[in-house]
Amino acid sequence: MESQDRLRCPADHLKAWNQDYAQRGRIWGGSAKDLPTLTEGSLVLEMGCGDGKSLSAMPASWNVAAIDISIQGLRLARKARPDASLILADGCRLPLQSERFDAVFAFHVAGHLLLAERLALAGEAARVLRPGGRLFFRDFSVEDMRMGQGEEVEAGTFRRGSGIITHYFREGEVAAMFSGLKMDLIRTHGWRMKIRGEELVRSEVEAVLVKVEQNPSKRTMS
Repeated sequence: MESQDRLRCPADHLKAWNQDYAQRGRIWGGSAKDLPTLTEGSLVLEMGCGDGKSLSAMPASWNVAAIDISIQGLRLARKARPDASLILADGCRLPLQSERFDAVFAFHVAGHLLLAERLALAGEAARVLRPGGRLFFRDFSVEDMRMGQGEEVEAGTFRRGSGIITHYFREGEVAAMFSGLKMDLIRTHGWRMKIRGEELVRSEVEAVLVKVEQNPSKRTMS
């Protein structure tokens, strides 16, 4: 009931996504890049699938589930990946069983939450990963061209005209947020793009984290 109430009355910065998708349709252009190689049949969860940009690039051999707070976004995602199991849900309170997924993708979802929500989402992502499962994270870094644009609502978090908020990460923040998982890789990388003739920098923090099995000796003895 608690998660249903949250979905009925989402915070304004979450509600803004539904309005944006309803008005603009597909928001994200291009296709997802550099997806990892996973075993055929892997059970995969995408948190905050939006309009399906990443879903559309995931191999057909993966068994894919995805959640989003926006019903409008999920309708677009359905067109991008008809075979996926799509769930209207809050990533801070997943209606999913623990230790279920081989991989969890959190691409540009935590950055659209406030600090307390980001920590809750990180905890839920870790909970639903099976031991040995991997979490793949991407979000904008403090070096991104849009850092500082809009109204600052929390440290490093800015609200722009649509009402959507964006947090810009440092690597240390990401490591702290997922402290319950083992860091396998973390890096900040940037690329240049031209907008109206001006060359600007986009920058992301990427991380891969692994859920380590707790007390494996006890599990073996049992």
